[in-house]
Amino acid sequence: MRRSLAGVAFAVTSMVALSFLIPLAFLLQSQAKTQSRTAAEQRAAALAPFLTVEPTIAELSQAVSDLDSDNRLGVHLPDGRIVGASHSSAESLARAADRGESLTEDVHGGWVYLQPIVLAHNQVAVIESFVPQAEMSRGVGTSWAVMTLTAGGLVIGSVALSDRLGARVVRSSKRFARASHALGSGDLRTRIEPSGPPELYEAGLAFNAMADRMVELLAIERELVADLSHRLRTPLAALQLATERLGPTDDAERIRCAISQLESELNSIITTARTPLATGPMGAAFRDTPPGRLPHQHTDADLGEVADVVRRRAAFWAILASQQNRRCDVSITTEATPVALPEDDLAAVLDAMVGNVFRHTPQECALAISVERTAQAVTIAVEDAGPGIIDPDRALARGSSAGSTGLGLDIARRAATATGGEVTIGRSPLGGARVAVRLGLSSTPSLGSRIRHRAALRQARPCCRLTRQRGLRVLCRVRRRGTENAGD
Repeated sequence: MRRSLAGVAFAVTSMVALSFLIPLAFLLQSQAKTQSRTAAEQRAAALAPFLTVEPTIAELSQAVSDLDSDNRLGVHLPDGRIVGASHSSAESLARAADRGESLTEDVHGGWVYLQPIVLAHNQVAVIESFVPQAEMSRGVGTSWAVMTLTAGGLVIGSVALSDRLGARVVRSSKRFARASHALGSGDLRTRIEPSGPPELYEAGLAFNAMADRMVELLAIERELVADLSHRLRTPLAALQLATERLGPTDDAERIRCAISQLESELNSIITTARTPLATGPMGAAFRDTPPGRLPHQHTDADLGEVADVVRRRAAFWAILASQQNRRCDVSITTEATPVALPEDDLAAVLDAMVGNVFRHTPQECALAISVERTAQAVTIAVEDAGPGIIDPDRALARGSSAGSTGLGLDIARRAATATGGEVTIGRSPLGGARVAVRLGLSSTPSLGSRIRHRAALRQARPCCRLTRQRGLRVLCRVRRRGTENAGD
């Protein structure tokens, strides 16, 4: 925009300057010629009265030298003698003498003015006044240079002024654009300081009002979610009382475990919904942080242990899988898997992936959950034996998945993007879909995640095997089926 405004100012000012400069230049040149010719005519007119008194040759020569010391004035006497300089042709002199009229003539090197003077006995003398070419253009070049510099200064000044005015508009527009991008990426703290022209100032005020309203609406929505979740506690309590009447049977125990898990999830939803609204995008605090270093305003709680989270959530989903006669295989690495995401976000990713399997595959359809680590990333994969995903690109698009809102995989995609990873969809060895979320590792695991990781290893019942993939790695494959999951 600044270049465009400067270009417009340059073009307009240049056109205006040229429209005045060119006519003025020709006028100055014409004025210089007119002044020099007028001076020549005045010299000739000043000498004419002196000839009428019939001076001697010496007196005439003295008068000519007094009027013009540059050898530009001359007198052609009737007897053919010449006093002073002569630059005109004989034909012009004869014509002026015969006609008795003043004549002008362009000669080599300048311009000549001839003025006939009638003497005694009807004799005619001709006064010649010569103007050199340099005299007719004296001062014109200097005047042109001054006008050119003035016009150039005006053009430069107008361009500089328009650039300063444009810079003010551009700065305001760039601030507005940066704030819009930040708000679009999820940073609800973004506000701008209104500045610039009145239109942009009003737009800045409207942007801040819109951002404030968005935060207010999101807070209201979160509170509504918490209220709706709280209302579910009443039927859940009634269900808990009903199961207590069933007695100490295996089915009643499985139902109690499921109700306990559901109550825990409900409490987690209420707590999350009523926490202060997060105004930054998922993983935004880690985006500009060098690998291996934590932001100063964050603690170990901001690092999530993928294996630990997946192990806990897989135990919950295994109970639901047993109720649908689904085979649920779980394979989790024993290595530390810290990523720059809170554990709540990691749990949401796995719940979205496994929830899609339960929603879009028939009962008794097997699924598998695995966590694998490489040197730079950790991959969470969920596989099923269902019909698969026909259009993976559409499945990853928010709000366009067939038969659903498409938010589940979008949650996984945003989490992967926040850590520098990606989401891929392919075919599973089980025959259905394989959804893999690759998360970038944080090279500095937190103390809390290391303690939880070691405790999980002590409690797990792994079937270990060794493999060599980017170094020696110990993998733990935990297989849980049916009532075994309920017993755990």
